[in-house]
Amino acid sequence: MLNIFNLKSYYGNICALHGINIDVAAGEIVTLLGANGAGKTTTLMSISGIVPPSSGEILFMGRPIHHLPPNKIVGLGISQTPEGRRIFPQLTVMENLSTGAYLRRDRFGIKEDLEYVLTIFPILAARKNQAGGTLSGGEQQMLAISRALMARPRLLLLDEPSLGLAPLVIKQIFAIIRKINQEHNTTIFLVEQNANQALKVAHRGYVMENGTITMSGTADELLADDRVRQAYLG
Repeated sequence: MLNIFNLKSYYGNICALHGINIDVAAGEIVTLLGANGAGKTTTLMSISGIVPPSSGEILFMGRPIHHLPPNKIVGLGISQTPEGRRIFPQLTVMENLSTGAYLRRDRFGIKEDLEYVLTIFPILAARKNQAGGTLSGGEQQMLAISRALMARPRLLLLDEPSLGLAPLVIKQIFAIIRKINQEHNTTIFLVEQNANQALKVAHRGYVMENGTITMSGTADELLADDRVRQAYLG
């Protein structure tokens, strides 16, 4: 579904990605692990068209997308939940969700997806008329994921969904990530520092250090690797 070839991207004047190669097959959860500043977010921003790559290729369903603007990329079926949630704090939960479906015109499908996200995140149904900024951190993360799902993506990009959340909420978020993948048939590319949780839900993973992919393998292989355990699992 997603093929990244020799991708090089800059974050300001700094070369953040040094010719990386990543593949994500349809139906998979693939995680990208690495320390803070490794280039993980830049990878997602490059896929979404927010940080245009300086060289290399990004193919989605066999189509080059590395020169497309973000709105066109969303229209093709890629949606991103950004690091730090970035919901609209002054808008209600329902208004936030409606922004996710902005490019869509299929009213029945939008209604169907709205019912789905309010089913998997029932707390959002209870808070549907509240301003997004009044929600807890975990509830805002649920809202950010739901907003991305309202675009009905084929590929969902998740950037640090566990950031700043309590352990119990983190466990709940990752259970929902697996549920979305299995029940909603959504392919997921997950960027995480919480390697233990990410590898428990992922099929495969990559390890990034200083803008370079240094390791890759199945989730079980990476969980069992001494280098990964020492660096990311404690």
